[in-house]
Amino acid sequence: MTTRVLVVDDQPMFRAGLSAILGAEPDITVVGEAGDGDEALARNRALHPDVVVMDVRMPGKNGIDATRQLTRPAGAAHVPRVLMLTTFDIDEYVYAALEAGASGFLLKDADAPELVTAVRTVAQGDALLAPRVTRRLIEDFVASKPAGLTSTTVFNSLTDREREVFLLIATGRSNAEIGRELYMAEQTAKSHVSRILSKLQLRDRIHAVMLAYDTGLVTPGEPR
Repeated sequence: MTTRVLVVDDQPMFRAGLSAILGAEPDITVVGEAGDGDEALARNRALHPDVVVMDVRMPGKNGIDATRQLTRPAGAAHVPRVLMLTTFDIDEYVYAALEAGASGFLLKDADAPELVTAVRTVAQGDALLAPRVTRRLIEDFVASKPAGLTSTTVFNSLTDREREVFLLIATGRSNAEIGRELYMAEQTAKSHVSRILSKLQLRDRIHAVMLAYDTGLVTPGEPR
């Protein structure tokens, strides 16, 4: 299945480079480009991309504000996954991007394979943080949890097996690792993860990790 991508950046040469890298992949099609947040919103409505690769800092409507509108639209507007791309490894940008609903955060000095992998990852419904965006950002981030959720309410809404899976998600395990630890097929682990995210009204695994820290189910410094 082909992933449709919209590339958003205010620098035409950099935007063209991203489009060239992604467009060279057989399973990715770049359906359009935009130079700012307002143009990104218009192109999203017209082109219905699966993934928007979004710069953070742009003149006019910035990437954070555009992402918030893309991921929380009024009515039945198309909702893509958003991969934020920025030059700056600054905590406040990561916090704001995740709170706005982004599914990934990648630095502009990433190489071409990292970019392609990141697009594929968020297109598949998973979440991604750049390697240099360390776990401290998740541990400190508290703004995105659904109102009223505590460790007790989180666990009460899950089955015993889902609680086991949730704790493994919270410590960074992949579906394959969850399957191995709980003696289940990887596809079964993936199904559990999907149900957990749905029950807790979480957008992706990153937000599950943040919720686990924020409610005290996992504490900073716990072993992976």
